[in-house]
Amino acid sequence: MDLEGTTVLVVGGTSGVGRQVAADAAAAGARVVLTSRRPEAAQRAAAELGAGVTPETLDVGVEDSVAALAARLGAVDHVVSVAADHANGPLGRLDAEAVTDAFRAKVIGPLLLAKHLAPRMPAGGALVLFSGYVSARPAPGLTVMATTNGAVDALAPALAVEVAPVRVVAVSPGVVDSGSWDGMGADKEPFFARTAAGNPARRVGSPADLSDAVLFALRNPFVTATTLHVDGGERVA
Repeated sequence: MDLEGTTVLVVGGTSGVGRQVAADAAAAGARVVLTSRRPEAAQRAAAELGAGVTPETLDVGVEDSVAALAARLGAVDHVVSVAADHANGPLGRLDAEAVTDAFRAKVIGPLLLAKHLAPRMPAGGALVLFSGYVSARPAPGLTVMATTNGAVDALAPALAVEVAPVRVVAVSPGVVDSGSWDGMGADKEPFFARTAAGNPARRVGSPADLSDAVLFALRNPFVTATTLHVDGGERVA
């Protein structure tokens, strides 16, 4: 399937992997709609990415916001959601509201996207969601992340059955140098080195690795109801 002339909605596409997906989809000839909860962030990213990318404001966990965006857009061909809110930390310090926000971004949000946008998508159009390798390799302090990622892995086939012939695919990254680890400061590079030494690919991922997988999912009309593991083998390391 050619992306030329299609409309691709990228939810949470102002930085990292989402921004790479938006850039690559636009380069492939798609009209890209890039969203953020912050209008200025969406506008800035769209301006930097240039022709073919337009900004929209969306809070993916709020149904009125999703419904309003669907009404504004009309028909779309593909939807990619990289939205995430993290609630990491020891169990004894977890905040209930942060946990709810994590599920709203990665589980409730995709359900709302499917509810309001799948009826506007053509047969063979794709809804691509993001899970993550932590669902298979949980660790202390990552209970919520492991659970939301596992929920996305279960959601993809469940939604695929319900919204067929619209397709639903999950992409499960490993450790990716997308900017999300920059808060580690000087500890980031040693962490990346240990990760690379311990996985079968012997490297960490890049946003381009993930974007390639997303565009494959968008273009291949026989891929649905599954999770694409783009993790360098991290889940089995």
